[in-house]
Formats: sequence, structure tokens, C-alpha cells
Amino acid sequence: MRKVLMGNHALSYGAKLSRVQVIAAYPITPQTQVVELLSEMCAEKVLDAQFIKVESEHSAMAACLGASLAGARTFTATSAQGLALMHELLHWASGGRLPVVLGNINRAMAPGWSIWTDQNDSLSQRDTGWMQFYCGSNQEVLDSVIQAFKVAEKLHIPAMIILDAFSLSHTYEIVDVPDQEKVDEFLPPFQPKFRLTPDEPHAFGGLTSPEHYFEFRYKLQKDMEKAPALIEETGREFQELFGRRLSLVDPYKCDDAEIILVTSGTTGYTARVAVDHFRQKGIKVGNLRVRVFRPFPFEVVNEILSQARKVAVIDRNISYGHHGIFYQEVKSALYGNSSVPVFGYITGLGGRDITLETFRQIIEQTQRSDSPQERISWIGVKK
Repeated sequence: MRKVLMGNHALSYGAKLSRVQVIAAYPITPQTQVVELLSEMCAEKVLDAQFIKVESEHSAMAACLGASLAGARTFTATSAQGLALMHELLHWASGGRLPVVLGNINRAMAPGWSIWTDQNDSLSQRDTGWMQFYCGSNQEVLDSVIQAFKVAEKLHIPAMIILDAFSLSHTYEIVDVPDQEKVDEFLPPFQPKFRLTPDEPHAFGGLTSPEHYFEFRYKLQKDMEKAPALIEETGREFQELFGRRLSLVDPYKCDDAEIILVTSGTTGYTARVAVDHFRQKGIKVGNLRVRVFRPFPFEVVNEILSQARKVAVIDRNISYGHHGIFYQEVKSALYGNSSVPVFGYITGLGGRDITLETFRQIIEQTQRSDSPQERISWIGVKK
């Protein structure tokens, strides 16, 4: 079935098709429509799930943790300050090995108060032990929810589905909504080995001495390292059933590119237009859209970017006192294995448009220099 869906509702349908059993929700713009539609689905008995209305995002994640401990497939959604309020419990989800799936609509952090997009809210959570999937289309949003549940429940690691505020969240696109029977074939019910039940009592998350704590974190890291291969395997399996494939990265005309742009989210599709525009002028540009940020796909990023003469990383975020965050990660992936110069650009903060003109400035500036002249190149800032 094909439907015209906004990105927020693509998240809702992804959760419905995944047969989530518990949804805990607190509204925050621009996320609210995600849980509004899910509440309607529950009220109309279209979705057989418990919908828990809570007093804050902290409580929403707490409810998801309890439900997941009891063996339920759980889902929630938030944005910006709401995700920040969840921060403490994000660690409880990953440390407790609870495969909660969360939809985060990228919204700039306050102050100044903003409802428009950039990535600092989700990237501020990059060290909490959650997998992070950055989506570039509404179809990818829906498909990513279903696949994230499968990967998360195999590894017992929570997952975050991330989409740009308004550029996707409130923008309508044609989305292929798969049949429930096929999704059921792809995603079996969640059946954890250990769960909270009176019939077989266990303690979860109790005081842990140094004798054991270190090993818990080691195991979380080792299982996170399994995720890239599992994500690719899950994408191939999804393609066999539904004809669409999601991978760790989405390369576009990178094979012969002299300059490769590194992007994420909807910026990756604007970059494609720029690539085609400059190729018509005889300039060999490519685009590598990073779809999975955690775990970071070191090997495939290294393999693709090492072929280029120059790399330009476009960040819609900043780590204050350092650089753009994707820029840091790309340099880390290339370190010791490549001599390709990496240029870092920051643009589009607070929802400012990233246009073909933005990419023209980035590509032309990268062409002019053999190596970066500044630690951070700001594109479009009014100085």
C-alpha cells in the first residue's frame, strides 16, 4: 500500500508495523504528531498496545525501560530538550541491554529557543551506548524503525531513529507501507531470555562492584562492534522481502570522484543535486551520506574516502571548542590509513537552509586549497 505520509507519521507507521506493545509519550514540537497518531491507533484498536501518557520525557523513557524489562517491545519519540531530559535514562537503557527504539526529530537546542533543525540534540547523546540511524527520506524513516527493532533485539542494544525537523518531520512524501504479514515474517515477536516476571524473579540494574562492572561495559562495546555486519545483513534480508535496502552508508557517484562530500540526513539528498550540477561542469564530485553514526562505520568510510583526492565533511552541528562532530569521526576513520586531506564545514545550524549555493561555496573552497586553511569553515554565517 502506498500512502502520502509526513516523516512523523512514517515513524508512527513503522512502530505500528513493528507491533510495538508499549508506547510512552510526552509531546514536544516537532515530534508531537508521532505519538498523536499512535494514540489514535491505540484508541481505535488498530494497534494492540498500551499507550502511557506521562508527565515528562524522563518519565517516558522510564516507562519504556520498565516495559522492556518485562519483555515488551517498546517505542517512544522526542526532540531536543526532551531528549536532553532523557539523558540519564538513556544510559540505563544501554547499560541494562534494553532494546528500546526511540524516534528523535532533530531540533536545535535552546537557548535561543528554536523549533528548527540541527543535529546537536542527538549527537550530544552519542556516548550513551545507543545505535543511531540518520534518515534522509520518509520511506527510510519507516523502514529504519522495523529494521532497528530487529537489530536492537538481537544485540540487546537500544536504537535511535533520527530525522530532520520540518525538512522530513512535517514534509509529505509517497511512502510504500508494507503488508503487516510480510513485516511479521521479517520481525518476529520480542522474546528476551531474561525478563521481569513474578514467576521467575531476577534483579536488574543493581549495585555492581568493580569486580563485574568493567566486564559489563566491555561486553556492550563488543556487541556494538557486531552491529555494522548485522545492520548490513538485516538490510539484505529486508531487500529480499520488500525490494529496498538500507546500508551503513549511501554513496553517490563516489567511484571516480576527486572530491567526496560527506553528509547526513536530508542534506545528503541536496548534495546529490550539487554533485550532478558540478559533474555537468566536468568536476568529479561524489557524495557519501552516512546513515549509521553509531556504531560508526569505520571500514566502509575509510574504503570509500581513501579513493578521493579531497574530502569535505558537512556538519549541521558543532562540538564547542572542537569541530563539527561528523568531521571528527571521519578524520578518526581515516587516521593512519589515508593521506587524503579532510576539510570541515559547519552550516545550517538552527534550521538555516542548506541549498545548492551552500554546496557551491563548499566545493569551490575545497578546490582552491591543497589542505584546510582553517580548523572550522563556516558557510552561510553572518559575520
